[in-house]
Amino acid sequence: MEAVILVGVQGAGKSTFYRERFFDTHVRINLDMLGTRKREQLLLAACLDAGQSFVVDNTNPQASDRARYIAMARAQGFRVIAYFFDVPLRDAMHRNNQRKLRKKIPPVAVAGTHKKLEAPSKNEGFDQIFTVQVTDPAGFVVKEAA
Repeated sequence: MEAVILVGVQGAGKSTFYRERFFDTHVRINLDMLGTRKREQLLLAACLDAGQSFVVDNTNPQASDRARYIAMARAQGFRVIAYFFDVPLRDAMHRNNQRKLRKKIPPVAVAGTHKKLEAPSKNEGFDQIFTVQVTDPAGFVVKEAA
């Protein structure tokens, strides 16, 4: 059982990464898709109760944003893994601008998330941490953090 937490700004490639790496094995928990924290909480609880591996596909920029997922997953015996998307702001802005109009995030929001972005640390309770870099065209280089 794995709880995977994606960390990175909007436009970093997190959802594409989920689709390529976890679509067939992990439930996607995504606030944009679910719409409310209540729905997110219900789906998260269902995964935890069922022992179903899941991916939290939100920006999760700060340790405080990730803490609730980590605590709940650890309490149920899940391995907790972070993928940190180390993406320059200009690249995230460029990818965001390529999105369809209704999925485009205001640039000020992307910049605000980038400003408060904290790299995940083992002190938070992660079993493993990986760094993800995006390569053209839409490829990923994944390395385990030391």
